[in-house]
Amino acid sequence: MTRKPNTVGGGATTNFNGLRFEGRMDLLEAINQHPDYSIVNGNEVIKNDKVVALYFEKHKLYKNYLQPHGINYKDILSKKLLPDGALLVDKTMFIIEKKYQAGSGSVDEKLQTCDFKKKQYIKLFKPLNITVEYYYVLSDWFDNPKNKDVFEYIESVGCKYFIEKLPLKELNL
Repeated sequence: MTRKPNTVGGGATTNFNGLRFEGRMDLLEAINQHPDYSIVNGNEVIKNDKVVALYFEKHKLYKNYLQPHGINYKDILSKKLLPDGALLVDKTMFIIEKKYQAGSGSVDEKLQTCDFKKKQYIKLFKPLNITVEYYYVLSDWFDNPKNKDVFEYIESVGCKYFIEKLPLKELNL
């Protein structure tokens, strides 16, 4: 399979169709740089003067969203998961993990944990009737035929991966 789910075009096309991650940029920065969106109150994503999404990172997902909604993760999970980014759009929580690598190492093995982590997030958000999507945004280093089997596995368990870019349509934005 040679499909590249990240194909959205480069340059100006990316500005309108997707979010480009560079280096260690977080999702909130990428959204804020998009001409159609702005960020207010630190985590509210605004389009046309309307809140269209809420953004959380790591511990803030628990402190600013789950706890105020009556969810204590310790009642559901044995270990706290800390997402690089979590974007709530309607009733879907998009968990976005960024993986950047320049050489062989353990990061490429960590990609194979997506099934377990997605199932954990599904358990965590089930009491709130929120569905979960689990995405990787990967550096160009991963765009290599040697990762074909891992990419097929990621997709087979209902997770997705993207190389450097995350199409807005994938986030329901």
